[in-house]
Order: sequence, then structure tokens, then C-alpha cells
Amino acid sequence: MQIFKEMSTAVRVQWLIWLMVLLLLFFTLLPEDSLGQSVTYALLNTSFYAMVVYGNISFLYPRLFLKNRKVLYIIAAILFLLSLSITRAYLMMWLYNLLFNPKPDATIMLSTMQLLRNVFGMLTIFLLGFVLRMAIAYFILKRETEEILLQHAQTELNLLKSQVQPHFLFNTLNNIYYEAFREAPRTALLIERLSEIMRYFVDESPKDKVKLSTEINFLENYIALEKIRIRHEIGLNFIKDASDDCQLPPMLLMTFVENIFKHGIDKTSTRNDIEISLVRQHNRLVFSTCNEIPRQPVSSSGRGSGIENLRKRLVLLYGDNFELKTEKSNNHFIASLTVPL
Repeated sequence: MQIFKEMSTAVRVQWLIWLMVLLLLFFTLLPEDSLGQSVTYALLNTSFYAMVVYGNISFLYPRLFLKNRKVLYIIAAILFLLSLSITRAYLMMWLYNLLFNPKPDATIMLSTMQLLRNVFGMLTIFLLGFVLRMAIAYFILKRETEEILLQHAQTELNLLKSQVQPHFLFNTLNNIYYEAFREAPRTALLIERLSEIMRYFVDESPKDKVKLSTEINFLENYIALEKIRIRHEIGLNFIKDASDDCQLPPMLLMTFVENIFKHGIDKTSTRNDIEISLVRQHNRLVFSTCNEIPRQPVSSSGRGSGIENLRKRLVLLYGDNFELKTEKSNNHFIASLTVPL
């Protein structure tokens, strides 16, 4: 919304500037020419000045100057100014003969001095427009730099805050763990897993890549906590056939496992079999899950967008160098992901 406001303000300022140029030309011509001639020439000159300015800053400057094609930019600018200058000069002569000359001359000839005057006039407007464009670029860069510095300062402040809060929470969880360990060792183990998950979110998830063993440990902790909510035992077969020195982006495998517990577990059934496979094949990591489809659809609070969000993230990370498949077969839901290592 702020961007649109700034754009609309810039457009209004430009219209105001061109209105001032039009009025300045009109009142400059009025003492020597008639009212109609002053209006006509003021409109004509303002239009050509606008073509010079916007032709440069909208076409020549971004397509040639900014792409470091300076020589071609100078040649194109000279040809552009010459063509506009000649067109403007002949158009002014033609309008004068058509509308304001009591004795129209069928032949329209321009002297060298008239042509040069037009060229230098256009060149002046071109240089003013170029300087204006450079000034705008400077102020935009200055504003962006100030915003980056402000964001950097805010990020540092948030980082300091985030370092204080998790440490307090981890210390509290450790105290609860030791208290629980004496009375209920199983509960203490779950608290320990929760602590490891939270530490993963704080320490590992901001990284570009994490070790495969770290990601596996995170998945196992998540699965252990999810099992608490399920009445009957789950038949889980987790196949791991990849070296621990492999690295991958964090939270990349979580979506499949999360979907199993959201949509693939029948809490009323005594049988819920899950198979998870993590295998390295020819310098590619193949991750797949398979679970039974519940007889009764599991109600969900929102639309399942996890797979689509994962696909968008994979495109950003790997382009088209990945495979993501989901299918239903023999009352089973199968998902697989293959990414390069």
C-alpha cells in the first residue's frame, strides 16, 4: 500500500511540473504571439520536451546506460535528439503556415540556424532530464540504504531478544526434566525430546543446510511426541540408508511426516502402519513415506497446503532438479521426494 501511495504522489508531482512548464512557455510566448499561437506552441513544445525526458529515462537509460552500453547509448541519444529536433522544427513551421500565417508558403525550408537552435534546445532538456534521473536514482539508493541499516539494527535487536528468551525456556525445561525424571522417567524423556525440537528450531532451522543426522533426530523427536496423542501403538518402520555427512536444507522432510499424523492416522484403529524410507542413491537423497488411508476421513481445520508450499520451496532451492510425487495405491497414500546432494 505504501508503494502505491508513493507512486501516486510521484505521478501527481510530475503532472504539476509539466503544468508549470506549460504555463511558463505560454506566458513567455504571449507578449510576442497571439493567444492561440501561444497556446499551440506551448502545448507543442511541452509535448516534445516530455518525449525527450521520458524517451530517455524510460527507454534509453534503463536499456543501454544501466547495462553499461555507454557508446551505444550516446549514439542512440544523438539520433533520438536529431529526429525529434527535425520533426519539431518542421511541425512548428507547418502549423504556423496552416493556422497563423496570413500568406502561407507552400515550401517549408529550415535554415541551419533554426535547426541548430532546435537541436540545442532539445539537448538542454535531455541533459536536464538525465541529471534529474541520476538524482532520483541517488535518492532511491540513499533511501534503500537507510532502510537496510534500519532493518539491520532491528534484526540485531531481535537477535538479542531471541537469545534471551530461548535460554530462559531451555533452562526451565531442564529443571522440569530433572524433577520429572525422579517421578516419571517416561514423561522426562518426552520433555527432553520437546527441548531438542525447540533447540532445533532456534539453532538449526535458520541455517541454509543441516546434517542429515540432525534432521533425522528432529523427525524422530517429532514422531515420539505425536505418538502421545494416539491411543493405540503405531507400527513404524523407519529405514535409514544414507551417510550422516550428507547435508540438506532444514525442515525439508517434515511436511510428509506431518501430513501422516494430520491426515493418515485413524485414532480409533488398533492398527496404523507407517513406513518411512531415507536412502541415498547416486548422489541423490530419496525420501518416501507410506501410510494407510483411514476408513473415516480425518477432519482438518484448514486446507492442506503443505505439499504446495513444499513444492514452491523446492523450486526456489533446486529449480527443476527435484522430483516430488504423491499418489494413492491399494488404500495407501505414498509420497516421495528426490533431491540432489
